[in-house]
Amino acid sequence: MVNGRYSLLVVDDNEMNRDMLSRRLERQGYNVVRAINGREAIDKVQSNAFDLILLDIMMPEMNGYEALATLKQGIRSRHIPVIMISALDDLESVVRCIELGADDYISKPFNPTLLNARVGACLDKKRMHDQEEDYRRRIEDQNQLLEDRVRRQVQQITSAQLGAIFAMSKLAESRDPETGEHLERMREYCKILSEQLANLPKYAQIIDRKFVEIIYAASPLHDIGKVGIPDSILLKNGTLEAGEWDVMRTHTLIGARTLLEVDQEHPGNDLIRTGIAIAGGHHERWNGSGYPHGVAGEDIPLVARILALGDVYDALTSKRCYKEAFPHGKSRELILADSGKHFDPEVVWAFQEKDEEFQRIREFYQDES
Repeated sequence: MVNGRYSLLVVDDNEMNRDMLSRRLERQGYNVVRAINGREAIDKVQSNAFDLILLDIMMPEMNGYEALATLKQGIRSRHIPVIMISALDDLESVVRCIELGADDYISKPFNPTLLNARVGACLDKKRMHDQEEDYRRRIEDQNQLLEDRVRRQVQQITSAQLGAIFAMSKLAESRDPETGEHLERMREYCKILSEQLANLPKYAQIIDRKFVEIIYAASPLHDIGKVGIPDSILLKNGTLEAGEWDVMRTHTLIGARTLLEVDQEHPGNDLIRTGIAIAGGHHERWNGSGYPHGVAGEDIPLVARILALGDVYDALTSKRCYKEAFPHGKSRELILADSGKHFDPEVVWAFQEKDEEFQRIREFYQDES
């Protein structure tokens, strides 16, 4: 727009047709720029912002078909609606224009009422596109701001830094209205499972006090990648479609990549490295059917295998827009049935030994109604 008026480009090699059309559009309140052929139109588009192009087909130097194809290939111009105008009135011309990306087609001599209606419809389409693009950019800026905060603030771990990490994880989770006390519960679930696994000889030398402290502190980072998921998907009130699920699954890659960049800038931080393993691996499955990489068994990091069970238990016992909360007993049965499929059997054993503690935590950290 120019001074609150839509800016239109009229392209026609015939001076009389060009002037007549331009004057008619100017009387409707539009700002009109004129071009005598396709090549001049392309040049003007490079230096001006247009809301709509009315493009004649039969012109010298560069005809309307060639100009339309060039416009729809340009990053700056491909989203500008184009109405083709020609004395040709045959189906083949219409089909060719639509295939090249034209938004509408009007034959000369044109009906003024029809012209006004089609110009208005195309401008409405452009306005909706611009609004969507503005919203997308604002969401991307917000997400980038959150990711930048993660990279800047997560360095050497102190008590104050641990608090900052948790607060930032909470900020990411706050975009999902269904999370509630999820982060608090996840920390406790991971702590209990780790402490129980330490009783197995296999893990006696692996799971020590430091391991438990780190997984407790890092567990809130598991869904930090959701800052990169569009609101239209993250906040959708209903079942996601296949393509939307593909986007949602990328939160594992986004979270791991963000924390990996932090680790590269500030190497040697065990909590960040644990966060990378958790963020990237907590949706992998013991039998290899998970995502994002489809790894299986002990190729999945231990911290991710631990968190995966706690995350599923929390999802089962929480109310969602597509289901009611399952009781503890039903959730326990489902988790035991998935031993060796979704979950590491040894982690399931630890859960089975401590399932009453899980129920206590679930009841203590209740979500707000």
